[in-house]
Amino acid sequence: MDPRDTAPDSWELEEDAEAPAAAAGLPTAFAALNVNAKPFVPNVNAPVFVPSFLQASTVEMPASDGSSDPVASMEVAETAAPVENGGTEADMTTEEETWEQKEEPGGGEGGGGQEDQGTGGAAEDGGAACKEEDEMMEEEEEEMPMPKVAPAPPDAPKKEHVNVVFIGHVDAGKSTIGGQIMYLTGMVDKRTLEKYEREAKEKNRETWYLSWALDTNQEERDKGKTVEVGRAYFETEKKHFTILDAPGHKSFVPNMIGGASQADLAVLVISARKGEFETGFEKGGQTREHAMLAKTAGVKHLIVLINKMDDPTVNWSLERYEECKEKLVPFLKKVGFNPKKDIHFMPCSGLTGANLKDPVPECPWYTGLPFIAHLDSLPNFTRSSDGPVRLPIVDKYKDMGTVILGKLESGSISKAQQLVMMPNRHTVEVLSLLSDDVETDDAGPGENLKLRLKGIEEEEILPGFILCSPDNLCHSGRTFDAQIVIIEHKSIICPGYNAVLHIHTCIEEVQITALICLVDKKTGEKSKTRPRFVKQDQVCIARLRAAGVICLETFKDFPQMGRFTLRDEGKTIAIGKVLKLVPEKD
Repeated sequence: MDPRDTAPDSWELEEDAEAPAAAAGLPTAFAALNVNAKPFVPNVNAPVFVPSFLQASTVEMPASDGSSDPVASMEVAETAAPVENGGTEADMTTEEETWEQKEEPGGGEGGGGQEDQGTGGAAEDGGAACKEEDEMMEEEEEEMPMPKVAPAPPDAPKKEHVNVVFIGHVDAGKSTIGGQIMYLTGMVDKRTLEKYEREAKEKNRETWYLSWALDTNQEERDKGKTVEVGRAYFETEKKHFTILDAPGHKSFVPNMIGGASQADLAVLVISARKGEFETGFEKGGQTREHAMLAKTAGVKHLIVLINKMDDPTVNWSLERYEECKEKLVPFLKKVGFNPKKDIHFMPCSGLTGANLKDPVPECPWYTGLPFIAHLDSLPNFTRSSDGPVRLPIVDKYKDMGTVILGKLESGSISKAQQLVMMPNRHTVEVLSLLSDDVETDDAGPGENLKLRLKGIEEEEILPGFILCSPDNLCHSGRTFDAQIVIIEHKSIICPGYNAVLHIHTCIEEVQITALICLVDKKTGEKSKTRPRFVKQDQVCIARLRAAGVICLETFKDFPQMGRFTLRDEGKTIAIGKVLKLVPEKD
């Protein structure tokens, strides 16, 4: 029986032009073969390695001494008749096995999870291609570690959605704490983290591996700085949390404002390490600016996590903790948080995970609940689900239609509902609804949604647009009166001053066209005369005019869409609230 008729002797030969010549010399090779050689097992869990030519030989010389898989030889015996395409079924089965085996030694990584991802096609090019393909695979895996949340049984009461934004100075450990929480609540599995740890070690950044769960793109990982607002979810017994991991670097404050505008609760991360707390807190540091922006963005409750308590310079010392606390309280009070009700301090360590889920033995002086338990025990937020629909858009992209992301501020949205996109007044229809990447039919206020819309192109949407219910549109316009507090500005501010306005998720250039009056900080009295200028720490009422039409509401009707910040030259200059909208003079 000519071996050429039975089966391709190995998958490589099929593709080679010289295959027939090689095949001719094979019978002699068979004779010299050591049939009793041990099967090659590169991976302990891999299936036993049975080279395909051994199988062909089992047909010809059954004296294989049980070295080949008995099942395989049985299959061969049954299907020894040549199939039309020249390969027997058994060969097909083992061909798949050889793929995996081939990939193992070539992969260069030798392990991980390659055997369950039979990625064919790259093995011929040797290890390099394998490695690339593995990396591709790994990247694909990384993208989607999220929807691990088991869908709740339909009768279970819906958990309250809470959005938590992590803010604080650059390198305080925001992403690391976020990654650690996801690990402790089981949102990132151990294997993924071990992979991050290995990759981080290769870059000599082994303390960064936890933050990689949230900093997914290459630039963020190389520099160790968050740029975009990372998102992830975790659940406790009573609540469903969305982590918004804001960037700490001052160049990315606009991104941070977008993140904070979606949050219900802010976690201000402070580094207790000697020198780091001070730089974060001094004039140019981000600790102050972030706390202030969070307050303006409408975050009512603030948890201050004093991180890096395990650092050798700190070593869980109560003195250092109290020192940080003493410096922070007066400042947070000035920003508008009530130290008794709105602020909660707790020590922790993001890298070791101490006091995030379980209390710490090294820290006997802290008696409160650990962080995750504390989040779970917070009182519920009051939200009106019967109000008009308001969904400020954070981001949009194309994916089988137009997809928008945002947090539903009020009202509720269901599938197939007709909504209006302001300020362009496009009527759109909701095709599908994802709440935190889990598909639902309807969503209530406070949830982070992805909506797929019909009736509008992705190019026609900008972040800062708002989805409204058709019977109750949100207000849009260019001119409005607002009460402004000047926080930090070296010179004076006069009419004609330009700045960048951040209101809900919208960013627009504005000009102060007129100063109407000054407001006394203590008594709230308004001055009778128009001021000619305002300077730092003064409160005034001014008329502002935006470069384009923006959506906004007055603060008293709808606080989330009526508060704003003004920024200029990379600094936050003023915070304010919209008092009234001025109709355009046609």
